[in-house]
Amino acid sequence: MAAQRGYEFVHEYTDRISGAKARRPGLDELMRDARRGRFDVVLVWASDRIARSVKHSLEVLDELNRLNIVYVSFRENIDTAGPLGRAIVVIIGAIAELERNLIIERVRTGMRRAKLEGRHIGRQPLDLDREAILRDRRLGQIAREHSISRATVHRVVHEDAPAPQKQVA
Repeated sequence: MAAQRGYEFVHEYTDRISGAKARRPGLDELMRDARRGRFDVVLVWASDRIARSVKHSLEVLDELNRLNIVYVSFRENIDTAGPLGRAIVVIIGAIAELERNLIIERVRTGMRRAKLEGRHIGRQPLDLDREAILRDRRLGQIAREHSISRATVHRVVHEDAPAPQKQVA
């Protein structure tokens, strides 16, 4: 697409985490380079690759627009060089956000159904030697010796600690 439009390819920015996250290394690098004026156009495969919320999409697009950087989406065939392209991006962003919210709701519904059916949700409980953990209270060593996290050590120690007495005036 860059070659078809006569653009010189500068750099490819990628992320391996969800587009739902506002902070992503690839996007952060892209925005840093945009502020430094390293390119004039951002080409993306699809608009939902930049952000899944309308608010975040608009923030990115507003900053790119302020920096005089054109945003082009291959799948939607959008070019923000004009006002119509910007309007279409806002609509597509709203649809992407709706799709994400529908997915979240379906997952939550499935988890509720599984729980009602008696299926276990989440990771399996750890098989802990509580007595050994309480006996060995050397926090830095306990986690390593028992192959558990420091947070689990804290939880076990505090579960077995007596509750503080309330003082009444």
